[in-house]
Amino acid sequence: MTRVHTAVLIGRFQPFHNGHLALLEQALQVAQQVIVVLGSAHQARSPKNPWVWEERRKMIDDCLPTRVKGRVQFVPIRDYYDLPRWVAEVQRWVEALVPISGASIGLISHEKDASSVYLRHFPKWQVIELPRQGEVDATPLRDQFWNLDNQPAAQVQAALAAALPEPVLQILTAWRETPVYAAVREEAQALAAYREAWSCAAFAPVFVTVDTLVVCAQHVLLVQRGHSPGKGLLALPGGFVEQRDTIEESAQRELQEETGLTLTPDAWQAALQGVEIFDHPDRSLRGRTITHVYVLHLPGDTLPEVNGGDDAAAADWVPLKELWELEPQFFEDHFHILRTCFERFGGGPLPKLP
Repeated sequence: MTRVHTAVLIGRFQPFHNGHLALLEQALQVAQQVIVVLGSAHQARSPKNPWVWEERRKMIDDCLPTRVKGRVQFVPIRDYYDLPRWVAEVQRWVEALVPISGASIGLISHEKDASSVYLRHFPKWQVIELPRQGEVDATPLRDQFWNLDNQPAAQVQAALAAALPEPVLQILTAWRETPVYAAVREEAQALAAYREAWSCAAFAPVFVTVDTLVVCAQHVLLVQRGHSPGKGLLALPGGFVEQRDTIEESAQRELQEETGLTLTPDAWQAALQGVEIFDHPDRSLRGRTITHVYVLHLPGDTLPEVNGGDDAAAADWVPLKELWELEPQFFEDHFHILRTCFERFGGGPLPKLP
């Protein structure tokens, strides 16, 4: 088997299961150190990403014997919805943790489906092919964990116990008694009902939405979502395109309904910096959703009065300098939308990303 100085194991580990543990144990056999890349870091909790990266790190660390803990390091990587940029970030952070210049790096390859395509985009690193370890998958495990069919608790616990290392099972068992679990399970129920409503369609639906990014006086206008999915999370004001609206009319309508901010046609056109489309297939758990983001910059130093309405529980102007600290509180890819639009349109002097 190929031996390297550093082995890289990439995953979301939602949750860390027996198959992941077997891969990590094999990686430790072929490398002096293993760097575990924790994907989808800094995301708000959702049924797909219920555990923040610090919790996933603890799951993994608790499974490691004391003698090997010093050989495993962790790198949290956010979602960029841009594969080349994401690959570059993974390489940058991993290589910063390799103490010897030119040391060999191997990528643990364990392709299971289309979601593993990223494993083919690291030509600088050796590929260490390892067979899939068992038939455990995180997606059905999460479905069991949400228990939307209301199975007996003992049955759910037995199914999880067969697939999870004991330390992870203990963590999840305790977590299931928290209000956070209840909130994410409620979200899972709402999403299941949403998908069920469209299950009889002849073709998988593609949803068209709009969002508006409004900047004024070094602040950005955000709403707090009032309903699932994403209840309580921060988002750009927006919503679905209505049947008799143009896309731009829908953006104007949603902005007014959710924030109370009304702009005349002339004021809208004067403030408009551009329009960006965000269409990554995985950007929304509701299904294939394509959004059109209108970027506006309002003149002046006075913030217009806003109030949450319609689907928004609240609306407020947030200082640009505070945005990065709020990243884990954003709905779906809305933080990515902000970052991308500021890079492209220069809506204000945002602090440099860490």
